[in-house]
Amino acid sequence: MSEETRRSRATEAFFGRRKGKALRDRQLDVMEHLLPALRIDPNGPPVADLSKLFPVPVERIRLEIGFGGGEHLVHRATEEPATGFIGVEPFVNSMAKLLGSVRDRDLRNIRVYDDDATVLLDWLPEASVDQIDLLYADPWPKRKHWKRRFVSQVNLRRFHRVLKPGGHFCFASDIDTYVNWTLQHCKRHGGFAWTARNAADWLTPYAGWPGTRYEAKARREGRSSAYLTFRRI
Repeated sequence: MSEETRRSRATEAFFGRRKGKALRDRQLDVMEHLLPALRIDPNGPPVADLSKLFPVPVERIRLEIGFGGGEHLVHRATEEPATGFIGVEPFVNSMAKLLGSVRDRDLRNIRVYDDDATVLLDWLPEASVDQIDLLYADPWPKRKHWKRRFVSQVNLRRFHRVLKPGGHFCFASDIDTYVNWTLQHCKRHGGFAWTARNAADWLTPYAGWPGTRYEAKARREGRSSAYLTFRRI
């Protein structure tokens, strides 16, 4: 681990609180019984082929960092059964909600991690992921907190390492400063090509987009969203 990475983990928190209101009995049950079965352990032996993490055959690997209530992750896993999804979410209530949906729908192409996404990224094999989704991440709107935004040069290097050549990093946000921040950081990194050809490309939701509660809130408050796609080069 580089000195820069150690400093990053010691001084930056990319997420806020870990738990909200008390979990209901059903949520406690999935956290006790389903989470251990689906949780990836970065302290365990390395896995060269991520498809082996799943009990069903998968052809692609897709990582979603900060899945919130899990609506998008569940939607994608349902419509793409041949894709293995890894969802990262440190917020306990959100993890419990997702796991409830996984059990109800008997989804077998989802694995999860409930802690710092950077630890998982450093564990993942090089060139092992087809797509990374970072959707409506905490924008940390105050300038003094911008260093906590997940998009940074350190994390873009992590993305670049684990993405396959030609793989995609997809970023959605309703916060203009974070959209501009992401464009600037990806340009500075040099290993990501923005795929937009005109304004419609980045103002139009992704194909099959189910919407999220964060997007709905933004629209209620009069904010539009941007949907950026970068290709790993």
